Order: sequence, then C-alpha cells, then structure tokens
Amino acid sequence: MTSRERFLAACACRPLERPPVWIMRQAGRYLPEYRDLKARHSFAELVRTPALAAEVTLQPLRRFALDAAILFSDILVVPEALGQGYRFRDEGGIAMEFRLETRAQLDRLSTADLREKLGYVGKTLRLLRRQLGDKKALLGFGGSPWTLACYMIEGGGSEDFALIQRLFRTDRAFLDVLLEKLTVALIDFFKLQIETGVDAIQIFDSWGGLIAGPDYEPASLQWIRRIIAALPAGFPVILYAKGTAPHLAAQAASGARVLSVDWTVDLAAAHDALTQDPTLRAQNIRVALQGNLDPALLSTTPATVRYETLSLLESMRDRPGHIFNLGHGIPPDAKPECVATLVNTVREWKN
Repeated sequence: MTSRERFLAACACRPLERPPVWIMRQAGRYLPEYRDLKARHSFAELVRTPALAAEVTLQPLRRFALDAAILFSDILVVPEALGQGYRFRDEGGIAMEFRLETRAQLDRLSTADLREKLGYVGKTLRLLRRQLGDKKALLGFGGSPWTLACYMIEGGGSEDFALIQRLFRTDRAFLDVLLEKLTVALIDFFKLQIETGVDAIQIFDSWGGLIAGPDYEPASLQWIRRIIAALPAGFPVILYAKGTAPHLAAQAASGARVLSVDWTVDLAAAHDALTQDPTLRAQNIRVALQGNLDPALLSTTPATVRYETLSLLESMRDRPGHIFNLGHGIPPDAKPECVATLVNTVREWKN
C-alpha cells in the first residue's frame, strides 16, 4: 500500500496496520534548509513562486518518511486575493494592509478573478503532483471564513480578537456579508486546489475556540458546512478547529471526513464518544480523527517523543480511522531529531 493509499484509507475509517503520519506546518524555521532559503527570499516570494513553494513543500519529505505533503502557502492569500493584503511585522506577527472597518472597505473586497489571482497556487500544486506521483498524498488547505475574518477585522494578529467578537454582537449584518464573501472565495479556491491535484483539503478554524458555545454554529460552523457541501461529494475534507472540543459531534455532522483534534483532547475518548453518539449513529456518520501529540514535545528529547508517541498510538489501538499528527503546527524550536523519532516510531508501530 502506498502512502497515498494509506492516507485515503484512514480518511475512510478503514482498519490499517499503522496510521498514516504527516505534521501540520511541516516546513519552517526548524529546518536549516528552509532557513537557508528564507535568507535569500522573502516569505511572499516563497509563497508566490511555484518552484520555490514546491521546494519548501518537499524539504520535509526528503528528511522524514512522511505519508503526505502539505502545500507551502498561507491562509491569508485569500484575503489578499480579495483586496486586503498582508505582511509579517519586523517584531513578529501578522499585519494586514488595513483594518476592515467600514462598509466601503467591505464593498471593495471582490471575489472576481480569484482563480487568476491565486493561479500561482495551482501551478505549485501541479508541480508537486508531478513530483510526488501516486506514492504520497498531497494536501491543500485554507482558513475558515471565521478565522480569516478575525485577521481582517483586527488588522492582523491579536491576543483576543476582541474586535470581531464585538462586531458579532453589534453588527451581525456587516460580519455576515464578509463571511459570505469569504465562503464564496474559499469554495472557488478549494475547487482550484482539487482540480490541480490535492487528495484532501484541510480547513483551519484556528480561532473557532474564541466563540461562545451557542454562537459557534452561526459564527463559524454554518459557513464551513456550506463550503464542504459545495465541494465534490465525498472528497476528503479535514476540519481542524482549535479549542472547540464541545462541538466535535456537530463538526462530525458537517460533512468533514476527518476531524483534526488539538492536543488538549483525549483522542481515544473523543473517538469513543463520536462512535457512540446516538445522532451520528442514526445518520450513519463516521469520521476519522487526526492528531494529536502536543507540539511542545518536539522541543524536548527523542526519548520523550518516542514514549509519548507510543502512548498515543496505544490509546488508539483497534480504533480505525486515525491519522497521526500534532495537535497544532510544528513549533520553530522543534528539533529535527525529535521529528525523525516521531515519524519513525509511527512507521515502526503495528496495530
């Protein structure tokens, strides 16, 4: 069985001798070859130049026996294509070109010609598909409408994204227009990725956990559900929504084939709860789970990583539909030897 076949089998909840493994944010500052490339090119150049983006995507696969490659890009390419650019601040963090505050600014955001504006992503994916062939899975991604809106309303990164939470309470009509535009754009963007070779799409609802419990559906999940419904039937969509464990059953009913769970969740308990949920059982809904090793462990020692990786694998023994991953993106201070230990431990383990 190829890595690609193993990944797709896990998405379909079929029993496997071992789970497939890939790592969120596989490329980055923890790899010296990436740092070398970054010293010669800006982040924007790396993202927008297909040959460079493909090279960064493939760097981790040359070091580690991963089952899937994830496109090197950024979730903020979508707001940029709509007309609100972004950059990285010198002191760290993300800054948008402007804070989205007025109806005039909102009206100027356009979903027209999105495929042309993001054509470089399609070119990168075609390059990757040719180089990977049928042996490795290729994953595309994008942010959820809510998570993208967080950056657009705040004007960049924030500790609490208080502005969008206030907007949700005080001007829902304004926010809904923005979320509608983002939903239309993301449907087009994900279809572009599917047409150019990806085997699955991961939607990052990274700031879904900011939303008060009953508001998660109107603020975020309803838009994610619309996106998934607009994609080809049965196409594997992975939903990662940090800090939203109480909503796992609702997310499982969204049409996503895989739920990616953050590191604060007991993965085996989540699997059992979803398997036994009466509403999901009545609708014959089964989802795979992805995760969820604590990313901070990759900054410790190989022995620690091996122990914790084996503990997680054993907790999921005889529970089909597990894709091994971190519970969040790989940190910049991760040690390559710890990443190698993680991947090798998963590959050597037998169910």
